Amino acid sequence: MKAPLDKNARVALFAGVAAVTMVGAAFASVPLYSLFCQVTGYGGTTQIAIGEAGAVLDREMTVLFDANTGRGLPWEFEPVQRSLTLNVGESGLAYYRATNVSDRPITGVATYNVAPFKAAIYFSKIECFCFTEQTLEPGESIDMPVLFFVDPLIAEERFLDDVHAITLSYTFFETDGAASSPSDAAP
Repeated sequence: MKAPLDKNARVALFAGVAAVTMVGAAFASVPLYSLFCQVTGYGGTTQIAIGEAGAVLDREMTVLFDANTGRGLPWEFEPVQRSLTLNVGESGLAYYRATNVSDRPITGVATYNVAPFKAAIYFSKIECFCFTEQTLEPGESIDMPVLFFVDPLIAEERFLDDVHAITLSYTFFETDGAASSPSDAAP
């Protein structure tokens, strides 16, 4: 017959289980948070659309475009157009331009958000360059498209009646050129 664990062994076992649980939770937190943001639109996370909205409303929405670079990235990055006004449900196409102003090849990846945050869940991207690595040679420029629409369901939310403009903001960061996260690779 086995002897029961003494008090010190039980404390050590509990501490070990707690440590393994915390490490597991740390690794799971990023994909779970990403999933939470995609489902709720929290933090300005947009939706990914497979196709166009299907319905176009009489309500106009202005989409403002913003571009930033992470610290130390020697790229010029800007929207080709500053804004686009379209009807809710109507597909819009915008371009962002990146230029490598350094003397070396650089790989970058863009993240995005939408403001106001409360409208983010209704901003749907059909095609986007976000989370897809872009490698630019010295002096090279690239125009990158974003195809999107504002979901007509926004009209059903009374707390969004005051939203007449949405800002789509991208920030490019330098990467080491390894494969990027596939979590949002399509749009």
